[in-house]
Amino acid sequence: MSFAPLAPFAVNNRKTHNPEQETEYSSRAEYLDALEDIATNPDLDETFGDVLQRRLSRRAAIARILGAGTLGTAPFSAFAGRSGGGDPRRAFRFTEIARGVDRTHHAAPGHRAEILIRWGDPMVADAPDFDPYKQSATAQLLQFGYNNDFTVYVPLPYGSDNSEHGLLCVNHEYTDAEMMFPRSQEKGRPSTRERIDIEMACNGGSVVEVRKGANSWKVVPGSRFARRISASHTEMRISGPAAGHPRMQTSADPGGRRVIGTLNNCAGGITPWGTWLMAEENFNKYFIGSLRGHPERQSFDRYGVPGNGFAWGKFHDRFHIEREPHEANRFGWIVEVDPYDPKSVPVKRTAMGRFKHEGAATVVNGDGRLVVYSGDDQRFEFLYKFVSRDPVNPVDRSANRDLLDNGTLFAAKFADDGTLQWLPLLHGRNGLDRRNGFRDQGDVMIEARRAASLLGATPMDRPEDVEPDPRNGRVYVMLTNNARRRADAIDGANPRSHNLWGQVLELITPGNDHAAENARWELLVKAGDPADAEVGAVWNPATSKNGWFACPDNCAIDPFGRLWVCSDQGGNWRRTSGGADGLWALQTEGNARGTGRMFFRAPVGAEMTGPSFTPDGRTLFLSVQHPGTAGTRHFPGFERSSSFDDPATRWPDFDPGLPPRPSVVAITKDDGGRIGG
Repeated sequence: MSFAPLAPFAVNNRKTHNPEQETEYSSRAEYLDALEDIATNPDLDETFGDVLQRRLSRRAAIARILGAGTLGTAPFSAFAGRSGGGDPRRAFRFTEIARGVDRTHHAAPGHRAEILIRWGDPMVADAPDFDPYKQSATAQLLQFGYNNDFTVYVPLPYGSDNSEHGLLCVNHEYTDAEMMFPRSQEKGRPSTRERIDIEMACNGGSVVEVRKGANSWKVVPGSRFARRISASHTEMRISGPAAGHPRMQTSADPGGRRVIGTLNNCAGGITPWGTWLMAEENFNKYFIGSLRGHPERQSFDRYGVPGNGFAWGKFHDRFHIEREPHEANRFGWIVEVDPYDPKSVPVKRTAMGRFKHEGAATVVNGDGRLVVYSGDDQRFEFLYKFVSRDPVNPVDRSANRDLLDNGTLFAAKFADDGTLQWLPLLHGRNGLDRRNGFRDQGDVMIEARRAASLLGATPMDRPEDVEPDPRNGRVYVMLTNNARRRADAIDGANPRSHNLWGQVLELITPGNDHAAENARWELLVKAGDPADAEVGAVWNPATSKNGWFACPDNCAIDPFGRLWVCSDQGGNWRRTSGGADGLWALQTEGNARGTGRMFFRAPVGAEMTGPSFTPDGRTLFLSVQHPGTAGTRHFPGFERSSSFDDPATRWPDFDPGLPPRPSVVAITKDDGGRIGG
């Protein structure tokens, strides 16, 4: 499906055809997110929903034969029950907050949440102060970017466990033009070309030096580490099997080994040697043009290119697929950045595959090799992992410089008996050859989605963040939702049709071996309201009316091995939970397994992203993205689309002269203890 290119300013109340109902969108962000609800995977004969449904049927049959007491009579036991009290050190001990929605943020009692850095805040010594009425691309390249997403803290100096001085690496996913720029020409609205250049400067990432003082965290002004990575100016190297490939070559880069910028950086990861992994997600939205007669039509169709979501291609030929046919192949990768060296050249690591990476969470395997987990964030797409060929060198950082260029990418195939198989995406094996259009490993990586489909990977309910627990070999997978799954396409791990609420999946690696080509799987929770029988949610019965959530997205495991989950309901929050997005603690072991507890609530229209802890667990950094944007037509007392001039909230400044600003929050405990007790 294709759409006419959107203007740089989103038009409020756009509609697109939905087979069930006409849907209005408050913002361009809501509209673009809705496009990801349209599957581009044509091979849906065997989905994860089919697998899960058969597994539940098998369990029910066994229970009838052996007696209900064997598996437990409560639905929760069938999904997630596990005996034992669990490690008391991993228990959550805080008073949860109430579900709701209003114009500001809320943290659990006994915790303090302070704004650390906002969109537009100066990052380098000569950066101008933020003025939303006098924006420019030049200024934005020196200021903190827009829509902060993945956030990770790395200590200073390198190799230490310093929890009070370090670097914060932050992704900037995309822009909301209607919230960024005033509509009135008299108030400093930039021209169309200027707006696009500002948006491009806002994308990418930021490295900021931060230090904890006596009372709060602060950004260190004029830091030598401060750096902006942008879609418009940052040169990057292309490495791995697709480097130099004919399909990576452009008029500006005939060698196919250099590219300017990175797009739609969502979640990410950190390597054991302290480099930051930026995951390129919905890159398709930035390209415009027609696929009629296009040499990459088969591949581009599978990725949804062109997305026609931004008008960049009107002024920059590389984002127009008819003028630069291969440029889109140069996005959708994992980008490795060294935050300790502000002059280093970021690298796109093509051995890790091209798809809509939500994140890139790492774990060192028992044999020393690095394993990187990543979800492909679109309905009916796949779960992946990359296993390096060589082990990590724990003493020589430079020896790991090109470790991510050699290894094997795997896609997951789930079975209804609770097992899964990791399928290797290797040229020349299992149909990944010239007969199916794969001439070499570069082709396999450029078209990782199509390769995984040919192997029989299982289509999932929008796999987003994936987080391995290095202590016990378990891996937690956030499946956000899938409103497009039909009743005849449900399976074990995707158990509901028209799934608005999502689920959290747990993988169990054999012998804590993350490189193994098989594993087991369980459902930890089925998200949504457990009091509504039609939702079909499954939680530990100890979960309160505030402890359940919908649409799990980003997640993190803190230094004590505890799981924290962010939600992303988008404009659907009224239907999925009736409250704003936030951060929940989720118990993973013992009698409390599957119990949620609400810790933090975002302001209206915002999404929670990027939870990251300091090594001592006493500070939590959180990203609050697109405040005042999503679903504001349902915000009581406001009930209209939000904009720069008329926002649903002016968080975090609450200054009548300023629009809402995406920001990073630093959370500490009043008594100086560990977050969450």
